[in-house]
Amino acid sequence: MKQHIDTSLLDRAITFAVKAHQGMERKGKGFPYVVHPMEAVCIVATMTNDQELLAAAALHDVIEDTDTTADDLKKEFGERVAMLVEAESDDKAGGSKAETWHQRKQDTLDRLRNADLDIKIVALGDKLSNMRAIAHDYAVLGDELWNRFTVKDPAEHAWRYHALAEALNDLSDTDAYKEFHTLVNKTFGTLS
Repeated sequence: MKQHIDTSLLDRAITFAVKAHQGMERKGKGFPYVVHPMEAVCIVATMTNDQELLAAAALHDVIEDTDTTADDLKKEFGERVAMLVEAESDDKAGGSKAETWHQRKQDTLDRLRNADLDIKIVALGDKLSNMRAIAHDYAVLGDELWNRFTVKDPAEHAWRYHALAEALNDLSDTDAYKEFHTLVNKTFGTLS
């Protein structure tokens, strides 16, 4: 007999994410952006079946990349999901994205180092999805890949991903973290 679980929250989150990211393309990939949060959900599902964490993984970019606010998420999905998504969102600081990139990433790293495990699980879903894409594209494009990003210096990306691996080390016993760590080392080596 099949066991049924209540996926209604996740189902609503996926539908919300699809609508919020409608028409958006994954940078340089030629496919719908929503594929990335769906991959993050799959990764998070390897670590937990907590429906709020899975919903947050589906929604993790809606505050940062769409007009959706934390209040919108609180109304739709509750306080915990909104908090998890907010924790995964870069601050929309003043200045250009390129000028504020390093500081925004540093602020995120500082928050992540001291974050609880739930926040780290959602973050790892996102970061592993990103790292898979970077590792694949770097193998195909080489240094041309960095031209796709706001910050073009590979040393900056190496710094960020090595620091993320350190900040997410609490999850080192998970397959997701082991894959993330391996891809960071393979792609960036000792460059940082």
